[in-house]
Amino acid sequence: MKLKILVVAGDGIGPEVTNEAVAVMKEAAALGSHELTFSERRIGGVAIVQDGTPLPADTLNEALASDAVLLGAVGGNEFNSLPPDKRPEAGLLGLRSALGGFANLRPAFAFKELAVNSPLRPEIIDGADILFVRELLGGLYFGTPREWNRATGEAWNTMRYTRDEVARVARVAFKLAQGRRKKLTSVDKANVLEVSQLWRATVIEVATEFPDVTLEHQYVDAMSMHLMNQPRNYDVVLTENLFGDILSDESAVITGSLGMLPSATIGGKVNLYEPVHGSAPDIAGKGLANPLGAILTGALILRHSAGLETEAHAIETAVRKVLESGCRTPDLARSNPQGFCVLSTKEMGAKVRETLKTLLVNV
Repeated sequence: MKLKILVVAGDGIGPEVTNEAVAVMKEAAALGSHELTFSERRIGGVAIVQDGTPLPADTLNEALASDAVLLGAVGGNEFNSLPPDKRPEAGLLGLRSALGGFANLRPAFAFKELAVNSPLRPEIIDGADILFVRELLGGLYFGTPREWNRATGEAWNTMRYTRDEVARVARVAFKLAQGRRKKLTSVDKANVLEVSQLWRATVIEVATEFPDVTLEHQYVDAMSMHLMNQPRNYDVVLTENLFGDILSDESAVITGSLGMLPSATIGGKVNLYEPVHGSAPDIAGKGLANPLGAILTGALILRHSAGLETEAHAIETAVRKVLESGCRTPDLARSNPQGFCVLSTKEMGAKVRETLKTLLVNV
């Protein structure tokens, strides 16, 4: 199989982690006799500096001509004084909008080997395996009108959804639940927000198409608590844009680090993939970044855009085996730095590739 992938590494640690993800995907593809081709373009702060815009036209055109897009991270403190539509994050939002992906998949599962990194007790997170399905093109991030009026000292955003926008992402979540444990939790704030009342009514309507999936509802404030004290109770969690952003980041305590979380955005012209973490400019270029979230994101590319389930599963297994061997990046070794094999970003990528090779040659 052939797959054309655009890499927009972005800012901060983005180039470091995407380099390792690409290397692991190449290793998996070569061992499976599949052909992956990669091109590179700029986005975010680096694009502002070199091109004068956070989303250059050639980046967008190349993205639309690709089969998948892998993003590193965007952002930097030096851009914080710019207006919102000129900041690096505007490039990401513009790319998401142009590609049209509306369902953001964010897996969060407990690594037994990383339980010591979580502030939660091991017996609480052991066995937790949650798939967040976050609506990505609506809500406060895209709703209009929106403005920061510096003259009057006012600012406003608009949370807006249509029934069709809710229904299409709900169907994605229900279909995914059918392939998992057949349970879906829809998160809203229907006791206060009219938008959430529309959300809940639409999800209930769509649920009739999936009688084999059990549906429950949670208010977002209650859900933020339940994630911390009973994460094993949840399978697929469906949320609107803002709630999904916050809750899926919160779930990093289950995995032991924000650097362990991958994501995929599907449903549009071209699927967009990115680790959940930010650009972390304070550690950029120091070899301290955790590439495992990006590597696991690469596994999602192989699964959802290439249909290579064997290779995707092998990458995920390789990550687990590396952790089982006692290898850690600095963020994962803070609890006991003397007790682990602490690796740099590049060393961790090489260790995953080495382990992956032993897995796939025996397939």
